[in-house]
Amino acid sequence: MAPAQNPIISQHVAVIGAGAAGLVTARELRREGHTVVVFEREKQVGGLWIYSPKPESDPLSLDPTRSVVHSSVYESLRTNLPRECMGFTDFPFVPRLEDESRDSRRYPSHMEVLAYLQDFARAFNLEEMVRFETEVVRVEPVNEKWKVRSKTSGDCSNDEIFDAVVVCNGHYTEPYIAHIPGIKLWPGKQIHSHNYRVPDPFENEVVVVIGNFASGADISRDIAKVAKEVHIASRAREHDTYEKPPMPHSNLWVHSEIDTAHEDGSIVFKNGKVVYADSIVYCTGYKYYFPFLDTNGYMSIDENRIEHLYKHVFPPALAPGLSFVGLPGMGIQFVMFEIQSKWVASVLSGRFTLPSQDKMMEDIISSYETLDALSLPKRYTHKLGKIQVSPLYYKYDYMSNHFVSKCEYLNWIAEECGCPHVEHWRNQEVVRGYQRLVSHPETYRDEWDDDDLMEEAYNDFANKKLISFNPSYFLESRT
Repeated sequence: MAPAQNPIISQHVAVIGAGAAGLVTARELRREGHTVVVFEREKQVGGLWIYSPKPESDPLSLDPTRSVVHSSVYESLRTNLPRECMGFTDFPFVPRLEDESRDSRRYPSHMEVLAYLQDFARAFNLEEMVRFETEVVRVEPVNEKWKVRSKTSGDCSNDEIFDAVVVCNGHYTEPYIAHIPGIKLWPGKQIHSHNYRVPDPFENEVVVVIGNFASGADISRDIAKVAKEVHIASRAREHDTYEKPPMPHSNLWVHSEIDTAHEDGSIVFKNGKVVYADSIVYCTGYKYYFPFLDTNGYMSIDENRIEHLYKHVFPPALAPGLSFVGLPGMGIQFVMFEIQSKWVASVLSGRFTLPSQDKMMEDIISSYETLDALSLPKRYTHKLGKIQVSPLYYKYDYMSNHFVSKCEYLNWIAEECGCPHVEHWRNQEVVRGYQRLVSHPETYRDEWDDDDLMEEAYNDFANKKLISFNPSYFLESRT
């Protein structure tokens, strides 16, 4: 889209959430000349990366009266991508070698990611825009503006009017629980990965883990250290699947999906195997959830498809006053947040324009038709590219093509708002990183074969004067 010829407009914008998406969105909005208020219900920045050792009181997170814990981080969590490709484009996620308390590993812990986000917030003075311990309870359009009702920790409510609202509240808080026939009579313990923290409660148990993507792969290995047996159920596998993965844990098996659960404690898999289990861990993902949003019926969520969003960001009839940053799943999440927020900021200022409402809806309908033609369910709407998964542990039939489609999406948005494409090294680090994960799931975080890409990344940082140290010194210390 060509730049607009209109004078630059400064808008008063509300940002919901001070995680990675909310922080970079606030920065880009302020850079574009907007005034910004960030609403954050926690006491600090970081969003889902704020580790809470105490999970929710309801292990399945089904009780609507429960006290919600925003984070889904478990104690042993490490990133599943190299740190240098994760960071924002002008604030590299590099080791803080001068601080011995920091995690310098290439695939660091969740604590290091949180520390990085705190560094980012300090470097750009972002906390001055944040209202901590303030929860947004209602957002609604009023006379072509937006009314935001917020509530502090002391239950004081406040209504304010904004020109625009950007939703950055994440989507890892409302668990999706897979349906299992007979589960209501099954007597064992059930927990969603959202509330998993440590393996200790599963010591000497027989555990069934449902799902083997991302969290399922890590959590099943984590539990296998202390459990008697761990059985992974995967709907992506053939019905007769029954195998042991190529990994050091002799107490772990992979099955096809569960057929039924029974009152005697048994779990029957579609491969015919029967396991008497003590616990079930659901690593089955999350649902998009915006309980505060009232659009007079215009927007809805159908089978985890948010209807309707142009390029996963703008609802046509409500754009650009309402937008969403961070919805699609993507390896380089932080860069996606950054590029999407640059687009939102530039559209709100009038520097770039959106297509007409009709044109945006045509594009959305076309994307729905593409999914239908591929026989993919609605829940795949916000998954960029067609995923063909046949695990155990991330056997992607075409992970490389899947990531290319994600980069194409980001590069399209980058062109819309006049910012650079995703760097070659960043793209390739993700592709090759996932390839290592497939071939060496136990060691990929600590052994790698892409030193050429790491060198390209650090030289890029140095050339852009984003790091103060000589990259050769750092690279030599890593070998």
